[in-house]
Amino acid sequence: MGMSSRTLPKVVVLLGGPSAEREVSLSSGRECAAALRAMGYEVTEIDAGPDMAARLADLQPDVVFNALHGRWGEDGCVQGVLEWMGLPYTHSGVLASALAMDKERTKLVYRAADLPVADSLLADKADVQARHVMAPPYVVKPYNEGSSVGVYLVNEAANAPPVLAADMPQTVMVEAFIPGRELTCTVMGDRALGVTEILTDGWYDYDAKYKAGGSRHVCPAELPDDITAACLDYALRAHNALGCRGVTRTDFRWDEAKGLAGLILLETNTQPGMTPTSLSPEHGALAGMTFGEFCAWMVEDASCNR
Repeated sequence: MGMSSRTLPKVVVLLGGPSAEREVSLSSGRECAAALRAMGYEVTEIDAGPDMAARLADLQPDVVFNALHGRWGEDGCVQGVLEWMGLPYTHSGVLASALAMDKERTKLVYRAADLPVADSLLADKADVQARHVMAPPYVVKPYNEGSSVGVYLVNEAANAPPVLAADMPQTVMVEAFIPGRELTCTVMGDRALGVTEILTDGWYDYDAKYKAGGSRHVCPAELPDDITAACLDYALRAHNALGCRGVTRTDFRWDEAKGLAGLILLETNTQPGMTPTSLSPEHGALAGMTFGEFCAWMVEDASCNR
């Protein structure tokens, strides 16, 4: 980067936190902190808890690198704290973070931007367990969690509705299952970096995302040119429609039998995983960036509305 360590901003990496995705966040945060230190930054790690604001006030960092995942860290809450404290931070702001975490409102934004989405509805957990609220095949998931935590696939042949875990929220999203290939695209600022295909033996669940060998990434994805171009275009349009900044990752399903009409947006992740098996760092590498350069770009891009 051509700067001495004295001129580089002092960075605090927020990691861990109380969400269901705590372990992934710890891994992401440690990897990012190590990469930033190797790039010459002075880095302190904070496991985000009730004393987070006091520790940040004490440390007075120039930039907060938000490596939190899931609720509280990814849904606008911690972003609001950082805005209130006047601390520049990485990734999206309060509104975009809250919007993207709410899957139903995300779809409203997508539809308004003329982006293709799967049919879905919000339903009471008791109703979903009592009857098929939608013709199978369909997917049941929390509408405000990430990383496939608590996702149920109800097959076409399923006679009975799903039995949901006790910790599933009272209101869940029921979404038509879109067959086909799993694709994902990272956006960095004002450009889409590349498209990856995710290959798994079954459902792309939490373990497949984060355990070594749980899934295979084909990067860049071997796709027709028009599908690659559409993924890049849709991901950037989704990023902008939601009001995101920094790095985001948008996930797709593509039913290749339907051509371009078979490409559907699933969701936009405002805090994509930054672990060794994560997708966005691979897209950074595709664009010619080392992991350290990718993290450093996010630090330099950090901002605060105050």
